[in-house]
Order: sequence, then structure tokens, then C-alpha cells
Amino acid sequence: MSRSTSRVLRIAGLAVTALVGSSVVVANLVVVGRTSGDLTRDVDDLGPAQVVIVPGAGVYPDGTLGRPVEERVRAAVALHDAGLVEKILLSGDNGTSTYNEPDAMRLAVLEAGVPAADVFTDYAGFSTWHTMRRARDVFGVEDAIVVTQGVYAARTVDLGVAAGLDVEGYVVSEGGRRAREWIARVRGLGEATFRPRVTPGPAIPITGDGRASWADEPA
Repeated sequence: MSRSTSRVLRIAGLAVTALVGSSVVVANLVVVGRTSGDLTRDVDDLGPAQVVIVPGAGVYPDGTLGRPVEERVRAAVALHDAGLVEKILLSGDNGTSTYNEPDAMRLAVLEAGVPAADVFTDYAGFSTWHTMRRARDVFGVEDAIVVTQGVYAARTVDLGVAAGLDVEGYVVSEGGRRAREWIARVRGLGEATFRPRVTPGPAIPITGDGRASWADEPA
């Protein structure tokens, strides 16, 4: 490789790095800035809502909840017990027969004493965008509280608003992978802007007489 070619490649590499860095900075400023008023760590700041949405996270092969999703489930149960929400919507990844976040969350919620009629599960919550958009399109949710860690809260609420929800974010802890989330906000901003299609499914109203039974929900 000639010296001139090497120099061009170095300059191109620096330009790409600068562009990527700028995208990350802009995405973080936009997403954090426009959701700051919709996040709280104090349950007393929350208004009543139809539903609390619990985005899925890692579960172990034996069905035990990982710490992040355990914190979310615990917070959702507390909100339901306090009467702030009518229903609990558990949305996670069940993309293979050997991995099932929604059922693991559902079992924990039922064991905590929440009536089965108040628990709904979304098996196609493959991403935060899928979770929020399907909450609106499939389950008919209009207003919600979403429970998640502080690192993820801004992007989660931003995507909820983009999906058409009146949503508040309840921060359950400060855990999470910050560097990874900074990058994830770039994708999140794109999803909030262009609103890509999500996995469809039959309508399962979360309120009213059309409430589905467990057996009627998608597998």
C-alpha cells in the first residue's frame, strides 16, 4: 500500500469515527432531552394508568428472572397492588421454543398474588419498539406506566410516545450498561422517527368486555 493511499484511508477512518460519534451525541441529546419530564423515581409522582408495561430482559434456562427484569416485575406488582394500574402487560422475547421471557415473568407475577385476569403477556416483544408499538396496536393500550432501569428509561419512554402511548417512565434502579445504551439510542431515535412495522398479531383488548383469556393469547 502506498503512503498516499494509507493517508487517505486514515483520513476516511477518522471521518467515519467522527460521524458515528456525532450521531451518538445527537441521539442522546434528543432522546434524553425530550423525555426528561416524563421520568420519575418517586412513585408518588405517578398518575393512574390503564396498564404497567414490563419490558422483558434476560431470564435463566430454569425460568429464574435475571436481576433487571426481577426489579421491573417487583415494581409492576407494587403499582398494581397500590391501585395505580388496572392491568400488567408483560412483553418479552419468546423467539425460540427454549427461551421464554413472558412466561417466566407471568409466573412471578401470579406467584406474587396478582389475579390472572389482570395479567397479559406479549410473546413478540423482541425489542423495546416492538413492545411499545404492540402495546398500542395489539393490546389497545392508550396510557401506561413503563418500569425499567434509569439507563434505559429515556429511550423506552421516547419509543412509547412514538408508538402513540401516553406514557410515564418509572425508574426502578440505576443499573444497566451505559455505553451500550448510548449507542442503542441512535437506533431508538431512528425507530421513533421512521416507525418501522412490527410483528403483527390478533387484537387482545386489555380493557373492557373483550378481555382475552390466557388460552386466547398468542403463543
